[in-house]
Amino acid sequence: MLSLPNMPSSSSLLSAYTTFAAASMLVRTMLSEVQNVTNHLIPQPLQERILSKFHALMGNISCQVTLVIDEYNGLSLNEMFEASEIYLRTKISPTVARLKVSKAPGEKSLSVTINKGEKIIDTFEGIELVWQMICTETQKTSTDYEGGFTAEKVEQRSIELSYHKKYKDKVLSSYLPDVLERSNCIKEGNKVVKLYSLSGLWSSVNLDNPSTFETLAMDPKLKKELIEDLDRFTRRRKFYRRVGKAWKRGYLLYGPPGTGKSSLIAAMANYLKFHVYDMELTNIHYDSGLRRALLSTSNRSILVIEDIDCSSDFQNRQDAGYNQGDNQLTLSGLLNFVDGLWSSCGDERILIFTTNHKDRLDPALLRPGRMDMHIHMSYCTPDGFKILASNYLGITSHFMFPEIEKLITEVEATPAEIAEELMKSEQADIALAELIKFLQAKKIDHDKANAEGEKEVVMKSQEVKVEAEIKIEKNMRKARKRCGRNRR
Repeated sequence: MLSLPNMPSSSSLLSAYTTFAAASMLVRTMLSEVQNVTNHLIPQPLQERILSKFHALMGNISCQVTLVIDEYNGLSLNEMFEASEIYLRTKISPTVARLKVSKAPGEKSLSVTINKGEKIIDTFEGIELVWQMICTETQKTSTDYEGGFTAEKVEQRSIELSYHKKYKDKVLSSYLPDVLERSNCIKEGNKVVKLYSLSGLWSSVNLDNPSTFETLAMDPKLKKELIEDLDRFTRRRKFYRRVGKAWKRGYLLYGPPGTGKSSLIAAMANYLKFHVYDMELTNIHYDSGLRRALLSTSNRSILVIEDIDCSSDFQNRQDAGYNQGDNQLTLSGLLNFVDGLWSSCGDERILIFTTNHKDRLDPALLRPGRMDMHIHMSYCTPDGFKILASNYLGITSHFMFPEIEKLITEVEATPAEIAEELMKSEQADIALAELIKFLQAKKIDHDKANAEGEKEVVMKSQEVKVEAEIKIEKNMRKARKRCGRNRR
């Protein structure tokens, strides 16, 4: 018979297991103590290095995998970071020790997010997943347009997702797409339109402008055409892809000051639920800065350049001699930004230029493909006045309306001027009477200016007539003298 080797007794096995369990508990306790100390005394990057070395010394072979989701993907925003941040707001549990709370002016509710270093545990189809917010600060040195150096602190944010490595495929193929879908639903349901301004990086506030197409005092036919154009644009994703065009649309708003160009932009943003990026070209000195600003905007947004005729003095598209390239802001750089290769870096974007003087713009900016629709914001019309009267006084008819409408067709009054008069009283009779006085005064000034203009024309024609008569008389004298010489 074969003899079996000596088997350890049950008491020996139990003793070995107890020793192993105690050692494991000791290691865990030591790791916890090390982490508590390092969290308070040692910077995050150094913490990670120390803990990784400690784990290596203890022979800890990790079966976890960690995904790092940075806030930016190169120059552009990382949509996965934004989606993760929104999703995690719905997963905050009472066990989270530190939270970050904010409230923007005009918002009805508080925004609660996890603070840096905090962890959230989530489950998905039996998988345990650990989320953690990571924030680090770095010193960034840059050169300003005058050649000097500036240093600023830049916060770099990322979110880490850890889980058992055997679930890698399921997390990437199912869990993260589910996070994206849920965050999009949350974002669309609670979306607050933001207004972004550029100061190094984009910063935002809530766009609280209540302007809508219903309250906008513009020609009803033009308003209807614009709404139909916007609706057609937003539903044609596949069409733009099929014909090989970037999914964008350009609008030029032109007309005198006070005709509602800014209100129209706010109405478009509120209608589409698109964020607005207000790009002040005087803050951008190089073509490279223009590209960076474009790439850091989000999809489904409106990019606005107001008063483009006086926003910046562009260099000629082809400078004679030395070409400085990215070392200046050029018209060619703006054109490439509008419809060149860089304009394709993003989807469902609207670009709006505004100007008081359309004739001052370079024709290259105005062609289709750059500014697809030109919208003339004119002086107030009778239809526009009725909208303003409904907005400010809550009335749709009044015995003074016919006189006001007649005066509006005879003078040039902007919607802003009409609105200012209607705000002077909450009583319709008083406000409309004041408006009539204002329009009559404008008409007198208008007639006077026309009369003076006609007078100048008459005087000019008389001067021309007198000069012509003097010239004829001189010619006649010369002719008589020549005749006298010939007789002699």
